[in-house]
Amino acid sequence: MNATISETEMDQAIQSLSSIVSFPSFGTEATDHAPFGEHDLDALKAMLHICETLGFTTYLDPDGYYGYADIGTGDKLLGVICHMDVVPAGNLSDWQTDPFKLTIKDGVLYGRGVQDDKGPTIAALYALKHAMDAGLKLRHQIRFIFETDEETLWRGINKYVKEQRTVDFGIAPDADFPVTYAEKALLQARIIGPGSEDLNIDLQNPFNAVPGAAEYSGPKQGEVKAALQKLNFTFTENDQSITVAGQSVHSMEAPKGTNAVVRLAMALSQVFDAPMLQFIDKGLGQDAYAANVLGDISDTVSGRLTFNLASLTVNKQTSSADIDLRIPVTVDKQAVVDKLSSTLAKFGLTYQQFDYLNPQYVKTDSPLVKTLMAAYQQVTGDKNAEPLVTGGATLARVMPNCVAFGGMLPSVKSYMHQVNEQWQIADMKTTMQIYVAAFTALNSIE
Repeated sequence: MNATISETEMDQAIQSLSSIVSFPSFGTEATDHAPFGEHDLDALKAMLHICETLGFTTYLDPDGYYGYADIGTGDKLLGVICHMDVVPAGNLSDWQTDPFKLTIKDGVLYGRGVQDDKGPTIAALYALKHAMDAGLKLRHQIRFIFETDEETLWRGINKYVKEQRTVDFGIAPDADFPVTYAEKALLQARIIGPGSEDLNIDLQNPFNAVPGAAEYSGPKQGEVKAALQKLNFTFTENDQSITVAGQSVHSMEAPKGTNAVVRLAMALSQVFDAPMLQFIDKGLGQDAYAANVLGDISDTVSGRLTFNLASLTVNKQTSSADIDLRIPVTVDKQAVVDKLSSTLAKFGLTYQQFDYLNPQYVKTDSPLVKTLMAAYQQVTGDKNAEPLVTGGATLARVMPNCVAFGGMLPSVKSYMHQVNEQWQIADMKTTMQIYVAAFTALNSIE
């Protein structure tokens, strides 16, 4: 089958992408039948309308959590699991273009969602249309599933899983090529302990980000400064506060970052008496693998466990710390929790689970992974590519026998969640050609 995408097909795909980028679907106040805000629901409805114009039959959850579009018949169901929500644009003055108006400049698409995940969704959809127009006779039913809460709590896809048919195999076009066959378990938890009479600090950060800065403001600034200097930690100061510098990265890559909250806590432990600070200083330290706390936990499939302490609160009444663990795919979660709880108890602290996502692991010799790898290599000629492992989380993990597959080429710089999110049209076209090859090959899986 000819996988070459014509200019007319590219224009149609970009026009559809423009339509759904126009919705600022980053989650706002809930209304009737719009649990994540009207813009999220409008984006979902627009996506379903696009699918209907391409010959799909569609379904909209009456409560507004999700939708899906079906085409083809057959006993098996191939899923393409996507999301229509995005992260907020942030400071609009930092953008070169309107983030919610698709703009083309010098062959590059600009707009919130062009990489994550509206662009890859459209690429996959129009790739399937190309394959069918070129004569592909579908042997399986294909379902595009549209989540509207992926960037927060996955409430849309979780409702889908409870109410609808599970796919037999599938892809999530929300990562990198060639194919991600293993995703570590994601455990987010809170450590609770007693407070401190002399310290009042509240450092709040997302679970999934290594803190890049941490500020102390209080009467013992001179002593804290001396402790930081003794530890040789970088900081800035003024008359009111001290700010410890770190290097922010995503939690899944915690060892590549420098945790400013941990560094400040280690200095504070030299000045204030608080079990939470002692745990961070003497127990955890700056080891983003948490070997002193948990032992060296790893497996041959997905590597080492990573540990990020994201937030820290200490006051007279209590103390708490938010932590994010990425657990290797074959490691027992409860064993990790038991070991963590045992270590915390030695410091007078307790463990409280906040959220957990099961790991995903589809073996590299499975028909699904082998087929997708072959499709990627067929189009790109990249014979040296190897299947990927990630500490990140994609919607592929919500159902068995699903993997993340594209839509970003290895050479593409990530602008996901960043200002000036962008995607070169040439790269989008290559991604579509890979999806054409993939849908064609997956059609033959028994």
